[in-house]
Parts: sequence; C-alpha cells; structure tokens
Amino acid sequence: MAGSADYHSLQQKTARELIWTSTHSFHGWTCSQCEWNYPLPTLLNDPEAKTAYDRLAAAKFRDHQCAGHLARLGSPDDADSFTPRIRKLVQQGFKPKDAVELFLQEIALEYRNQPKVLAQAKADGEDFLRRVRAGLI
Repeated sequence: MAGSADYHSLQQKTARELIWTSTHSFHGWTCSQCEWNYPLPTLLNDPEAKTAYDRLAAAKFRDHQCAGHLARLGSPDDADSFTPRIRKLVQQGFKPKDAVELFLQEIALEYRNQPKVLAQAKADGEDFLRRVRAGLI
C-alpha cells in the first residue's frame, strides 16, 4: 500500500505543468492545475535576466503545493492571450519560428491600426522563441 501511495503522490506532482501565460493584464508563469502564478517583473527586459527569472520561477513552481491554491478555472483573459495562439500553430505542425511569423502576420491584419497591440505581439513572439531556444517550452 505504501508503494501505491508513493505512486499516487508522484503522479499528482507530475500531472501539473508550468505554463507561460501572456495576456493583456498578466505576463508570467502559471500552474496548469491551480491558480499559482509567478508574474514577470514589469521592468525586466534583459534576456539573461529573463532566463534567470525563468529558472527561479521553475524552482518556485516545483516547491508550490496545489492544495494551497484554488483550482484552475478558465479565464476571460485567455481569449486575449497571444501565447496560446502561437502554441496552437506549433501543435498544428509549424516550426516555432514559422508559427511566430504566421502569428505576427495574423495580428498585423487583425490589429492594423493598433500599434501597441502589434508591439506587444512582436515582443510576445520574440519571448516565445527565446523560451523555445532555452528549452522551457
């Protein structure tokens, strides 16, 4: 029975995933199973600093207990997030770089008169590629 309990505990720990979330109101890492999050500091721009932030977020994620947070629910902000759109293109078979290029073309058509949205999409696309290169996504 103790082996079964250890397996169940291991399964619970490995079932959750660290997910990069980028919406208009939040940028940072979240847990796939609960409301735990680790927001990106506002003024963090240097790629090396972002990589250090990613390592720190991964350590904090491993240490957190889902039982101490509310269960994950769908958010109305999810529809406005850019990262899931890029991930969907990658899941459909596009290479990450091609997926970001296609995504940026779509955003340019959808938001052609909104330079702030276009700049945010470009920054999110570059950040997505940086995280892919670092093996975080």
